[in-house]
Amino acid sequence: MRALCWEGVGKLAVRDVPEPKIRAEGDIIVRVRASSVCGSDLHLINGYLPAMREGDILGHEFMGEVVEVGPGVRQHKVGDRVVVGSVVACGGCWYCRTEQYSLCDNSNPQPVFTEKLWGHSPAGILGYSHAAGGYAGSHAEYIRVPFGDVGAFAVPDGLPDDSVVFASDAMPTGWMAADFCGLTGGEVVAVWGAGGVGQMAARSAQLLGAERVIMIDRFPDRLATAADRVGVETINYAETDVLEALRELTGGRGPDACIEAVGMESHDVGPAYTYDRVKQSARLQTDRPTSVRQAIMACRKGGTVSIVGVYAGLIDKFPLGAAMNKALVLRMGQMHAQRYIPMLLDRLAAGEIDPGYLATHPIPLEQGARGYEMFEKKEDGCLRSVLHP
Repeated sequence: MRALCWEGVGKLAVRDVPEPKIRAEGDIIVRVRASSVCGSDLHLINGYLPAMREGDILGHEFMGEVVEVGPGVRQHKVGDRVVVGSVVACGGCWYCRTEQYSLCDNSNPQPVFTEKLWGHSPAGILGYSHAAGGYAGSHAEYIRVPFGDVGAFAVPDGLPDDSVVFASDAMPTGWMAADFCGLTGGEVVAVWGAGGVGQMAARSAQLLGAERVIMIDRFPDRLATAADRVGVETINYAETDVLEALRELTGGRGPDACIEAVGMESHDVGPAYTYDRVKQSARLQTDRPTSVRQAIMACRKGGTVSIVGVYAGLIDKFPLGAAMNKALVLRMGQMHAQRYIPMLLDRLAAGEIDPGYLATHPIPLEQGARGYEMFEKKEDGCLRSVLHP
């Protein structure tokens, strides 16, 4: 079959690879119908997560059709249209039983790297390096899905593939970001990052009761799309001092909750950003924490900072004093896909969330490398390239 593979730092290529096979009784094989690029993939492509091997298949946000099931599968049959959560979970360990699926004890068969780096190993993630289990990804014609009864979900009839695909990752990540904020109604929420996850977080915050959502980014087209499609207020950080603008917009108090949906390659203007770039390039820190710093400094006293952008290791100049003395609640993590996807499919079917507009560039799998280039460089208004094998 054909698959988009990592060939080295900054290098991608579509190549012929063996088709996946059933390896455990709970496996299912899915013929991929749509597979989206994601901002967290760029960390792998650019070499910031050093656990990739030449030939690894990328991709973790996808949907498709079941073509084969293992003997232990009970919830799916050949021909079912399914969306699959990017996080692999066994369904039986203590973390899965308490719906903390991204912390699954049993789904990462290569835990040594993350145990040494983080103290414990979280769940495996499809197509996300050997630190996350070494699973083959979804930018391919077919993919093996372990624990298929736990991680794959039947798609309601009538929903288009290029909307459903975002129920795999962007929607549940965005919903969890808003859920972490503990909204009760009437809050002001600020969101850093106007990409797919940020826009889904903004819409989720509205559905959970936020009165106002303010989005921070530097790309006018993305901010305009968020304002038009989601109805948010916007701040262009390349033109405006973010902290000053948020104080003004909130009567001096600051947002009740701040969502960071950017991650370890966050951008900024000014000397602090140059400092972060130099330290990251010299491997004196692994991540650039610009947006996390801003979120902590901007958040009102007693508020919540929710972090769903991917971070891998160590950062410098973390404002712990501000977080502690303002009594902030910090919540963060990889999303618990299996907790949220069924509910989100219902909301998608009811028209409460429509992420289809994120798929600005549907393209063939053979053009996958170009799809990532457009996505990374924000060319032609690209919010997401969606690959179709």
